[in-house]
Amino acid sequence: MSDFPAIHKSQNDHRLYRYIRLSNKLRVLLVEDVQSNQAAASMAVQVGHFDDPVERPGMAHFLEHMLFLGTEKYPDPGEYHAFINQHGGNNNAWTGTEQTNFFYTINAEVFEESLDRFSQFFIAPKFDIELVDRERHAIESEFSLKLKDDIRRVYQVQKETTNQAHPFSKFSVGNLTTLDGPESALREELLTFYQQQYCANIMTLCLVAPASLDQLEAWAKTYFEAIVNRGVSKHYPEALLVTDAERLKQIAIVPLKQQKRISVNFALPGIDQFYKRKPLTFISHLLGNESPGSLLSYLKEQGLANNLSAGGGINGFNFKDYSVSVQLTDKGYKAIDDVVKCIFEYIQLIKLTGLEDWRYQERANLLNTAFRFQEQIKALDLASHLSINMHHYAAEDVVYGDYRMDNLDEVEALSLLNLMHPRNMRLQIVAQDQDTDKQAAWYHTPYKVTDIAPSRLDYWQQPDIRSELLLPQANPFIVPNPQSRPELSQTPVPVIVAEGEGYRLWHRKDDEFNVPKGHLYLSLDSQKASMSPRHATLTRLYVELLLDYLTESTYQAEVAGLNYNIYPHQGGITLHLTGFTGNQESLLSLIINKARERNFTQDRFDMIRKQILRSWHNVAQAKPISQLFTSLTVTLQKRSFEPARMAEELETITLDELHQHVSDFFEKVYLEGLVYGDWLVSEAQALGKRLEHLLSLVSKPSNESSRELVNLQGVGTLLREKTIQHQDSAIIVYYQSSKATTEKMALFSLLNHTMSSTFFHELRTKQQLGYMVGTGYLPLNRHPGMIFYIQSPTTGPRVLLEAIDEFIADFSYAVMQITNEQWESTKQGLISQIMEHDANLKTRGQRYWVSLGNRDYQFDQRESVAAKVETLTRADLIKFMMQRMRSKHCDRLVLFSCGEQHSKQQLMSNNMISDLRAFKQAAEKFQF
Repeated sequence: MSDFPAIHKSQNDHRLYRYIRLSNKLRVLLVEDVQSNQAAASMAVQVGHFDDPVERPGMAHFLEHMLFLGTEKYPDPGEYHAFINQHGGNNNAWTGTEQTNFFYTINAEVFEESLDRFSQFFIAPKFDIELVDRERHAIESEFSLKLKDDIRRVYQVQKETTNQAHPFSKFSVGNLTTLDGPESALREELLTFYQQQYCANIMTLCLVAPASLDQLEAWAKTYFEAIVNRGVSKHYPEALLVTDAERLKQIAIVPLKQQKRISVNFALPGIDQFYKRKPLTFISHLLGNESPGSLLSYLKEQGLANNLSAGGGINGFNFKDYSVSVQLTDKGYKAIDDVVKCIFEYIQLIKLTGLEDWRYQERANLLNTAFRFQEQIKALDLASHLSINMHHYAAEDVVYGDYRMDNLDEVEALSLLNLMHPRNMRLQIVAQDQDTDKQAAWYHTPYKVTDIAPSRLDYWQQPDIRSELLLPQANPFIVPNPQSRPELSQTPVPVIVAEGEGYRLWHRKDDEFNVPKGHLYLSLDSQKASMSPRHATLTRLYVELLLDYLTESTYQAEVAGLNYNIYPHQGGITLHLTGFTGNQESLLSLIINKARERNFTQDRFDMIRKQILRSWHNVAQAKPISQLFTSLTVTLQKRSFEPARMAEELETITLDELHQHVSDFFEKVYLEGLVYGDWLVSEAQALGKRLEHLLSLVSKPSNESSRELVNLQGVGTLLREKTIQHQDSAIIVYYQSSKATTEKMALFSLLNHTMSSTFFHELRTKQQLGYMVGTGYLPLNRHPGMIFYIQSPTTGPRVLLEAIDEFIADFSYAVMQITNEQWESTKQGLISQIMEHDANLKTRGQRYWVSLGNRDYQFDQRESVAAKVETLTRADLIKFMMQRMRSKHCDRLVLFSCGEQHSKQQLMSNNMISDLRAFKQAAEKFQF
């Protein structure tokens, strides 16, 4: 049995836990989850890029990649990935500052076999010399992928402007330059680094499975006790992240995307010591408040800011770089010193009157309630999260630590607030029109560091607090002691509880997850929502303005665990409400009443319009593959439009036109809704009556809006090029089903499942075509489909398409060669994925809502697809491929962009979409 104390878990958590230490000092958390049909494992190693040798930046990351590529026991470099995929799982890893995390999920039936493979990473990796150069190029591709990513570009400036004696200053990713040299020498360095750093006593393992704790403990000992314990002791330099030499600096950074943002950063000590009381969580709760009188509310009223967040920033073994980040308006950008002054005034307000026990308890009670009714997460997410928590919390707190807030220690909180002072600050300004005199290494970010003048510090230190700044009132939305109702559901799936002309409401009472929460989806369809690019733009503008208008009045509800989202779709808009049921109806009434007011001011209209324009223009700076994914739906869905096209419309839209559009939108609507969770039938029926009454006041009944999809049958290989300013090329090849039948869903799903790991291994690992390489099952408007995608720094679109075509042409032979046993286990792996148990109320609610969107009114589509997969033979799949994909001239859509250095590898064809609008108008369409 375990020598550690019992794990403190939620009353709502059915899982069993055991924390043990193996003979090699490896700490293991065992989790018995009888409700899951998936198992998961995660190993967190206390080694990250802080441990990289000075002369080898990126070594920890490189090692992470190499461990996947074969071990002494399982030498085939693609075997692990193929085994996981074949058995319905997926795997990944990441390298952070102080930890590297490896994790995977798989069918529970083969969990033991997978543990044998996984454990070998940490016992006897092969480090095949033939793969060293290949994986070095994979690191280069990953590095190249983020060259135009502003988050990474700003992060590099942070590294260069902190104390260079601190390990945070190291370049973390690595590339061909840092991993240069003879392969044999690099392999020796890898081996040395692995042997010196990877050690059982600084690893934490979490196993989650529908197996007994005793069985899990036996597996842990069998497969992981062979990991060597060298007694490694971690010692990072005691250097401070920010010394006097880096303090009181203004750092101007020029991003690629349009933005105007400041961060006021404070150097604090490491935060693990505070986890039991979470004083910074409490301070951030007050600083980041958005209700009337809050810092953000005041800055918005003055037209200085659009958004604010408090508490972010990097943290590690001896540091927390606490950040108050503000998204500025044009006016705010011209008044940065005034915005910073407001931040310091609000910090002073918290110091003087905010450290009250009732405020702390309000926040602590919310976390406690969230813990009591903690919703389960997928086995993979749980394993990864807990293996990391084991490095930060006491054994008994690995589950509870995130929620624990014992008491307010005023001295402790005040000591941290005293560090949030102008004399301990750094000011980061991210905006395009700034003078710079430096370029960051690796990402070439222009920046400039200047001293903050004493006169500015004096201004910010003035003790007066303007009267408009107020601390939040007691939260009226908090349900003191929420309880779920014991009533059982009368039906196994949702049923219609209210219906009339122009509306329909579905309901099901949850009786499995037993949390006092609900999910309420309301979709409003209007023919005027997106019938043209201008209509779609107006609808998006309305949604963004409405969300902005609701912020202050709903913020306290969100803090109390009542969340909502409003989003546009092809046919209209959807409102999704979630959280504790006690006050859900109050929040719904508030939102509906505010939405009906439509009291938008010219100032907020101008600001929100500018924000959306900036967001749409910034799409051009996104990764090429991301832009192609956006263009795929735009090309095929009649009522989807390119962000650049909508931006053109937005330039000329007026407030009056928006108000008119809202009136037109609501003139005739169709409402479909779903109520799921801790709602009784009578409550859902009463809600249906209220919604019917409300609709009668504002609208006439309508039918559902049509969702039309371009029909690709008979078009051959259709090409569309996107011009993207990026060094990488990218391609998406999309195959569409002509029918939305269960059989076609099963065939496309199985083909993707069978192909995905081989495609990844062949085109990414072997051919080194790029870092972003994969396949995907992609249904659009109910029609099944499949995509192949690559973003490549080395290869142009013509060669990428040839590689994809060659892979598809050869794949039928690969299917013929697998054994019957492999074929059956591949199918079972997919069936297990399709039928994965809903982990929580949210996942179940989403599945029900998607079913309604697909008109799967029996809610049994996944069962039907799984049953069909069971019957499919290899001959069925090969025949399907031959008919559907074998020819290079078959019906499909190829989207591509040509990288700046690949102009000689252009894709040319007579079958190109040159005018998207004309193509969509003329194309045959599926009606839905």
